[in-house]
Amino acid sequence: MSALRQALSKRILVLDGAMGTMIQRARLSDADYRGKRFAEWPGDLKGANDLLSLTKPDLIAAIHREYLQAGADIIETNTFNASAPSLADYGLQDFVAEINFESARIARRVADEIAASSGRVRFVAGALGPTSRTASLSPDVNDPGYRNVAFDELRDTYATAARALIEGGADLLIVETIFDTLNAKAALFAITGLFEELGRELPVIVSGTITDASGRTLSGQTTEAFWNSVRHVRPLAIGLNCALGAKQLRPHVEELSRIADCYVCAYPNAGLPNAFGEYDEQACETAAQLREWAESGLVNIVGGCCGTAPEHIAHIAEAIAGLPPRVPPVIQPRCRLSGLEALNIGPDMRFVNVGERTNVTGSAKFRKLIEAGDYVAALAIARDQVAAGAQIIDVNMDEGMLDSQAVMVRFLNLAASEPDIARVPVMIDSSKWSVIEAGLKCLQGKGIVNSISMKEGEGPFLEQARKVRRYGAAVVVMAFDEQGQADTIERKLAICGRAFGLLTREVGFPPEDIIFDPNIFAVGTGIEEHSGYGVAFIEAVRQIKQHFPGVLTSGGVSNVSFSFRGNDALREAMHAVFLYHAVQAGLDMGIVNAGQLGIYEEIPPELRERVEDVILNRRPDATERLLEIAQRYRGDGAARRAEDLAWRGWPVQKRLEHALIKGIDEYIIEDVEEARLQAKRPLDVIEGPLMDGMNVVGDLFGAGKMFLPQVVKSARVMKRAVAHLVPFIEHAQGGARMSNGKIIMATVKGDVHDIGKNIVGVVLQCNNFEVVDLGVMVPAQRILETARSESADMIGLSGLITPSLDEMVHVAHEMQRQEFTIPLLIGGATTSPAHTSVRIEPEYRHGVIYVKDASRAVGVCQTLVTPETREAFFARVQSEHATRRDQHASRKRRPQGLALADARARRLSLDWASYRPPLPRFLGTRTLGAVPLKDLVTFIDWMPFFNAWEFSGKFPDILQDPERGAAASALWKDARGMLDKLVRERWLTARAVLGFYSAAATGDDIEVYADPGRTGMLAMLHHLRQQKVKPAGQPQLCLSDFVAPRESGIADYVGGFAVTAGIGIEEHVARFEAAHDDYSAILLKSLADRLAEALAESLHLRVRREFWGYAPEESLTNEQLVREEYRGIRPAPGYPACPDHTEKGTLWRLLDAEAATGIRLTESYAMYPAAAVSGWYFSHPEARYFAVGTIGADQLEDYARRKGMALPEARRWLAPILGHDSEADAA
Repeated sequence: MSALRQALSKRILVLDGAMGTMIQRARLSDADYRGKRFAEWPGDLKGANDLLSLTKPDLIAAIHREYLQAGADIIETNTFNASAPSLADYGLQDFVAEINFESARIARRVADEIAASSGRVRFVAGALGPTSRTASLSPDVNDPGYRNVAFDELRDTYATAARALIEGGADLLIVETIFDTLNAKAALFAITGLFEELGRELPVIVSGTITDASGRTLSGQTTEAFWNSVRHVRPLAIGLNCALGAKQLRPHVEELSRIADCYVCAYPNAGLPNAFGEYDEQACETAAQLREWAESGLVNIVGGCCGTAPEHIAHIAEAIAGLPPRVPPVIQPRCRLSGLEALNIGPDMRFVNVGERTNVTGSAKFRKLIEAGDYVAALAIARDQVAAGAQIIDVNMDEGMLDSQAVMVRFLNLAASEPDIARVPVMIDSSKWSVIEAGLKCLQGKGIVNSISMKEGEGPFLEQARKVRRYGAAVVVMAFDEQGQADTIERKLAICGRAFGLLTREVGFPPEDIIFDPNIFAVGTGIEEHSGYGVAFIEAVRQIKQHFPGVLTSGGVSNVSFSFRGNDALREAMHAVFLYHAVQAGLDMGIVNAGQLGIYEEIPPELRERVEDVILNRRPDATERLLEIAQRYRGDGAARRAEDLAWRGWPVQKRLEHALIKGIDEYIIEDVEEARLQAKRPLDVIEGPLMDGMNVVGDLFGAGKMFLPQVVKSARVMKRAVAHLVPFIEHAQGGARMSNGKIIMATVKGDVHDIGKNIVGVVLQCNNFEVVDLGVMVPAQRILETARSESADMIGLSGLITPSLDEMVHVAHEMQRQEFTIPLLIGGATTSPAHTSVRIEPEYRHGVIYVKDASRAVGVCQTLVTPETREAFFARVQSEHATRRDQHASRKRRPQGLALADARARRLSLDWASYRPPLPRFLGTRTLGAVPLKDLVTFIDWMPFFNAWEFSGKFPDILQDPERGAAASALWKDARGMLDKLVRERWLTARAVLGFYSAAATGDDIEVYADPGRTGMLAMLHHLRQQKVKPAGQPQLCLSDFVAPRESGIADYVGGFAVTAGIGIEEHVARFEAAHDDYSAILLKSLADRLAEALAESLHLRVRREFWGYAPEESLTNEQLVREEYRGIRPAPGYPACPDHTEKGTLWRLLDAEAATGIRLTESYAMYPAAAVSGWYFSHPEARYFAVGTIGADQLEDYARRKGMALPEARRWLAPILGHDSEADAA
């Protein structure tokens, strides 16, 4: 281990501060810069700081010495601008080598001097700055495709500089202040080439620059996209520096710390510059913030950038002394790509759409546009592909009449200026290596090369592979060798095996960046030897995935239907069938038309059967039978009751109050306009009659005389009234509107559920609170930044899934760290008073309040903004928190649950010898696309709908309730009206996917097999067992108990499903919100949720009767279904019987759920769209729903081991069910 790595393993190292700041302090003249050697230089040299290494070496040495004496472990050479493009500003471009060499020599000499005198080794980092040019941005607003520097120019100057730095004595190289990642990739390409030439490597640090609050580099990349782009060089450390102070930089450093499996380096500016470009942050302030970073385990190397000086470094060194360094996490291997945003391809997103329409060989339209030079229209095709769902775009310019290299470069440069396109990675597709390499030099992100092969032998193959690796791309490898393209399973597998060995052993390619394409050839050609091409590809994919772990597979899907070109409907059906079978075999990605992907289940049965005959080569006359029906599929693919208007004669103030109370918005604009014309100023209408009316609404709601749906309707009227007045208020500049207070509301990062939050927001608005709703999946820093910028009085957090609890703890911790003093409100279905008291409140000392529902929100917020009641309320809440914590702590004095071994000994014992598990009607997956909404209405369980609107009781009894019946009935009428309309007009699309698999229980887990013969395992389902002590004779249940044990030899099965009724909802919600109609927006979301649950219930019925068929005669009423009187269960991951949300990832992989339904999982395993349901199917007659309940430390550790999950991560996911002993072990 080198001295540097050894030091990093033991402590946090200190980097020096700003060289430029110290040079400015010296107040040098132009003559000082010139020295004797450059006295007659023709141009101005003042500001050429790097030149001082030649003209004033003693000054540079003195600065290095000050930083080392202040406590720096690493000093950077004075070479930030010592590159040809930057030195050319002074005419010094020929001095790159000399300046870098001398700068390194000076730093080396001083570092060795201080090391000798102090007895502590010091290190020299050869600094490579960003240059003054940008390789991925145009300086000409009129020509976004223009570049003022080329990749090769940057590569050459960086190579010259790096060589000189190494020769001058640098211990490591640092590529820093990266605002354009393509510049950095040129530097890294040069460095890796230099290392190969020299036969030795130095450690490399890569440090980017987040330029502003957007959280992106100047060239547009997110932090994770930046990391994905440069991680191929396996840097010693990845870091961030410059542009921001420590306070602003922290969330981005925290993100790097989470995702990077190397060391993390950070050196922020001394705060943000003042109006004069100077830095006012004191050394102790900077040091205090960096100490907190260290205490939070975020960093391994810290230092300072602009505005920092030796006093800053001294304070930083003192602040972090003795604190342990960050331990780099073990990151799951994935193909981690990037455009402006990251794309991490893993098991939870089995199929990736690669858009094919930006390919001149596959799209005549695109080719004609490129030939005509119409890049605007060509870019529109790329944009449409991304909008249609392409996660990667394939760009191919191989056309005989084109200068392929030139148009590839032009198109990629233009695409880089279009964020809607550039956000996704690019697949550079060409049969010409020169075109591929030219394209790679245009990508700042990590793309894919398509493709390389061994058709010219191993030598050229290895040479190209090494270059691909140096450019930082993943690679598609064709099953093509010296004998030609592989067309049989055996040849495909042999070629891929040979390539895999060469790439991994000789090039060092990570398996996850290797994408094998086993050649998709056309079927249905009429040539007998072509008939097996489809089966050969599918089986080759299956075997490649089995034999070469970690690799991905891909193919050009449209090739399979090439013999049917001209019949688009038939080709789409062939693509859908082919993908259905190939994805099940393990196909990870495919080049497709993302906007024209058909759905397997929606193909007419006759057509699907005949297409499958061709694809799977099931009969010798398959092609003829398909041709018989092909022409049939050619084409595009099919008394109101009079209103009592007496109130319209009332004075306008009373009319406004009546409209607000009754929720009538038909006349609101004309009434508000009349009131405005009568008022002295527009603001008086809001603060007068409108607020008077809303106060009445608030009083009636508080007294239980109005109910939530009515209040939301009132809010709709209010919002429309205010929207009409706002332009007049702004024009009149009539001062600010008074409100009770301002609250920032958000559903936390990773969670997509917002119905409850939206209802609370509306109720608060009705009571004159100003609500800033940030929506769903909101990161902590955005919440806090908004709270500061809006001068909020309080923050409200919502969450429905259990991982949201940890995110709420994180927000509370950040509020304390960032010295907030406003109250934090906690709500949502997953939250509880106990969790708030035990986990959240200890993190924040300025008020954490649990709010159960909307009816309590107004009273809590009103109390918090009233000085006379606030302190007493805080004291009471804090006392309640303390009581709950004491109660929680007392659990350790109570008897704990059973030991895991004892709980397993009391498992459910079933008589498997006399039971024969039913065989499903099919194995594998089946997709149900566009399920008719009308078929779901009868399955709706309405009571949860009313619960969401805070009505309790039973349905339909609630409609007859003496107090709430009228309001409930009105809500019911509105809901039925909207339901009828959305069904009739098809506002929403419902989709479902289900699957059945051969399975066997092994302990508390369930093995899922690829086939009934159990020849290959598809997945392992991990489950938990009850440990809470139960009365004698009652078993300690686990879901695996309901599946036949492996040792029994009995063939058993499990199923899985994912459904949604939320496809298309965004358009209609946006329409309602634009019309200030929160009521309809929330009503629609509530109905979508009910339809999704209805689809799950309907699908389960079909499973029992039809798909699994173990209860074909079942005939239950909807009420009996709600009471779960059926045989079998459908427990959902994240809920009581299987409380681990991460098991959804396994379910998604088995079902390929995102590709089949459009439902994606967030990082916290929430489903999006939110109107979605998923789960497992169990058929055993004894299967029943149960709650795992509290588990002990022994089961937590056992579960983490079984899942291959780090213990802290398992503890985080299972936190809500951990017993006291588990929590104590974590303390």
